[in-house]
Amino acid sequence: MSADSTMPEPGSVAPDFSGPTQDGSVVSMADYAGKKLAIYFYPKDNTPGCTKQACNLRDNFSILSEKGVSIVGVSGDAVEKHAGFADKYQLTFPLIADTEKAMMTSYGTYGKKNLYGKIFMGIKRTTFLVDEEGIIVKVIKKPKTTDHAAEILKGFNL
Repeated sequence: MSADSTMPEPGSVAPDFSGPTQDGSVVSMADYAGKKLAIYFYPKDNTPGCTKQACNLRDNFSILSEKGVSIVGVSGDAVEKHAGFADKYQLTFPLIADTEKAMMTSYGTYGKKNLYGKIFMGIKRTTFLVDEEGIIVKVIKKPKTTDHAAEILKGFNL
């Protein structure tokens, strides 16, 4: 197992990114210049917690949009798996397929996890709130899957 990468802290510039999404398009940090952005990293499509989290964001998408917050999800699943997940749950925000773990590594969300004493490598459920200047204003570690939109709004003081 490789060592954990360092997670960026509030006040630092959000690491640049670019990646393919469920519809085959590519999104990058530049697409969100001048906008508030919530980048949420999650372990796996179609699992109970990840589905609850995505559906909470879907159900509150209009409120987040009205407040000027864009959403991008990231996991190690392939584009095709993201497409099925997004279609099944009518997700309207991009899900980046980070199959090479480049984005997860730059954001420090891939590393050692401990489940009931078993150590393994995996994705740490984490959300980064990025302001209009590209600065991380808050890091939400272990977000509440059923109330994540409210955490994002609170994190941006909206």
